[in-house]
Amino acid sequence: MEKRGTHLPGGRSRMRINMDRTEFIERLQRALAGGLGSGLVAENVRYYQEYIDSEIRKGKSEEEVLSMLGDPRLLAKSIIEANKHAGQSYGSNRGYDEEAEETVETVDFDGDAEKPNGRVVMLPGWLIMLIVTVAVVVLIGLATALFSFFAPVIIVVLIAILIVKIFQRR
Repeated sequence: MEKRGTHLPGGRSRMRINMDRTEFIERLQRALAGGLGSGLVAENVRYYQEYIDSEIRKGKSEEEVLSMLGDPRLLAKSIIEANKHAGQSYGSNRGYDEEAEETVETVDFDGDAEKPNGRVVMLPGWLIMLIVTVAVVVLIGLATALFSFFAPVIIVVLIAILIVKIFQRR
């Protein structure tokens, strides 16, 4: 493995590890095994093998393609998170966490990075639909109650206006 530093815009720097396709796929597979079932691991590994082959056939070098994909452990973490949100998670991020100590990629920033202050909560679709339905029913009930309360006043006012208009024509 070769370590190489590159400089990014804005004064940031990144240390990268260059690896070959076989090592990339092995690391990806190991990291995915910590959080996905064997079927999903095989499916994702097969996808990235085909993707790498496809990009090389388009004229890119193996090093370019692997550089575009980035760290296989970070890629695996993203895949695991995406599958968690889709309800297909198994295990933990063990594969990613175990190798985190050997991470050689570092990024230096010229300022403080903004961190989110809140916590994002993902609600299931059926719960969102239930909340929306209850809100609509409450609004319809409120509108009906207001109409029932003001209807006698509105009817009296409309009758009074009608009587005034009738007497003004005479």
